[in-house]
Amino acid sequence: MNEFLKVVRERRSANKFIKDIKIPREDFNEIFRELSLAPSAFNLQHAKYYVVEDRDLMDKVYEASYKQYKIKTASATIIVTGDKNAYLDADKIYEGSMLLGMIDKTEYQIMVDTIRNLYEVWGEDFKHDEAIRNGSLSAMQFMLLAKNKDWDTCPMIYFDKDKISQLLHIPENEVPVIMITMGKMDKSSYKIRGYRKPASEFVKFY
Repeated sequence: MNEFLKVVRERRSANKFIKDIKIPREDFNEIFRELSLAPSAFNLQHAKYYVVEDRDLMDKVYEASYKQYKIKTASATIIVTGDKNAYLDADKIYEGSMLLGMIDKTEYQIMVDTIRNLYEVWGEDFKHDEAIRNGSLSAMQFMLLAKNKDWDTCPMIYFDKDKISQLLHIPENEVPVIMITMGKMDKSSYKIRGYRKPASEFVKFY
């Protein structure tokens, strides 16, 4: 079994963590360096990360997340958001490609105009959905990268988005997509993996 499959198969959602374990900042730095390679529509990189390690703030996040115990034991709680206005940075993102000669000035302008027109014409629902889609893509890659460094995670959607946004001063243009608790799994809560559908139940070939 190759290393990638090992990470995929061993990644489990942790319901309880071992308390008082600190995640080295270098581990976070390495994870986020690799995470920059995550896919996103038009390479707009919609995802933003808010990493909560401070225990006092974690207690407030715990309250805003309906007192889910895993937050009390996690080493960090990460809120992933998607930026509805990511398309406004298309000019900065594609400028590098133009300066490197990958695209010329005309191609650059066409790309920037196309992206802006798409997001503005398709409107607020599309911007919101794009924030969720691209934030989710990034979050999954984050969890795999964390597991690759032997950290366990649990994705969560049960939290008060407005309260979390206020606590962390998240701008209005960013949609809270998912919360991820992270640390070392307390194996006393470990359970055998639940039923998984066979591929024949969720795949169709045409």
